Amino acid sequence: MKIIFKDYKAGELKVQAENKDDLWALSQIIEAGDIVIGRTTRKVKMGSSDAKESVVKKTVTLSIAVEKTEYTADMLRVSGIVKEGPEDVPSGSHHTIEVEEQTIVKIVKPKWLKYQVDRIEDATKEKASVIICILDRGEAGFALLKPYGYEWLSEFEGEVSKKGLDEKKESRFYDEASDLLADYMKRHNAEKVIIASPAFWKDELLSVLKKKHMDIAKKAVLATCNHTGREGLNEVLKRPEVKTALSEQRAAKEVQLVDELMKEIGKEGNAAYGLKDVKDAASAGAVATLLVTDKLIQKAKNDNNFTEIDSIMRMVDHSKGEVVIVSSGHEGGKELEGLGGIGALLRYKVKY
Repeated sequence: MKIIFKDYKAGELKVQAENKDDLWALSQIIEAGDIVIGRTTRKVKMGSSDAKESVVKKTVTLSIAVEKTEYTADMLRVSGIVKEGPEDVPSGSHHTIEVEEQTIVKIVKPKWLKYQVDRIEDATKEKASVIICILDRGEAGFALLKPYGYEWLSEFEGEVSKKGLDEKKESRFYDEASDLLADYMKRHNAEKVIIASPAFWKDELLSVLKKKHMDIAKKAVLATCNHTGREGLNEVLKRPEVKTALSEQRAAKEVQLVDELMKEIGKEGNAAYGLKDVKDAASAGAVATLLVTDKLIQKAKNDNNFTEIDSIMRMVDHSKGEVVIVSSGHEGGKELEGLGGIGALLRYKVKY
C-alpha cells in the first residue's frame, strides 16, 4: 500500500491500494461513520423535462459517509450516503465506491485507533514472499504465505526408489520437487522457503537443492511436522524453528498468537474467550492482546451489531493493549472462530 498523505491527528489518510492484500487491509480499517472520498462511476440523467432524458455514466469524485463495506478477493465495495459531489449527483443519495488495485481513496475518521494505524503502516512495508513446501515420501505440497492466510499452490505425487528395489536408480521425485520449488520461488519473487516433513525427507530435498539450485538452498529453513498437506501447514506455522524466518509474516504471527491463547486456556491461565468474558476483561484493563476474527467483525457489521465489538476494541486500545484482527483464511483463525471469534491474552487473571 502506498501512503500519499497522512495526518492521523486530523483524522485524514490518503492511500493507493497496490494489490489484493491491501484491499483486505482496508476492509479491516474502513467502518461505518467514516468519510471516504474517491473517484467512481455514477449514472447521471442528462436533458430536461422539455427534452428526452438520457442516462450516461460519468466518472466523478464523491465523498460518502460510510454505512457498510463488502470485501471480495478482487474488490472492496464501500457503500454509504453522498455528502459532497458534483451538482448532478444529489446530496443524500446512496452510492457505492468500488476500491480495486491501484485505486486511490481518502479516509477520514473522527479518531484513528492505534491498531488501525499499525495495520496501515504494516501494509506499506515491503515483505519478502515465503514459499512453504511440505513433503512426505513421494508426496509434496506447496503454498505461498500471504498476510491474510495462504494460497495453496499445488501438490503432486512422484515415483521414489523403494528400499531393496532398484536402489541404484535415481529417484526423480526430489528432482521434480526441487525444480517446481525453484519455479515457484522465481514466479513469486520469494526470498525464503520453508521445507518441512516428518522424518528425513526434508533433508533429502535440501540435498538435491544444493546440487541443482544452490541459491534456493541458501534461503531454506528446515522444520519438522507430523502431518502433510494443509493440516501440516498450520503445524509448520507454529514451529519454533521457523519463528525467525516468519517474523515479518502477519499470518504466522496470528497463528502463533492463537496457539498461545489455546495453551493458556488449556492450563486455565491468563486468557479469556467469548464476547462476555473478553468484554469484562477489557473493562478491567486486563487485556494485553485482543484477538478478533475478521469473520466475526464482518458478520457484526452486516447485522448492524458491531457496536459492542467496537467498544471492546476501543477499550483495549485505550488501555495500551494490542488489537489483532485475525484472518479466518488460516487454521488459527478457524480455531478462534470455534471460541466465538474473540479471545484475549490477559495481563492478569480476572474473576468473572
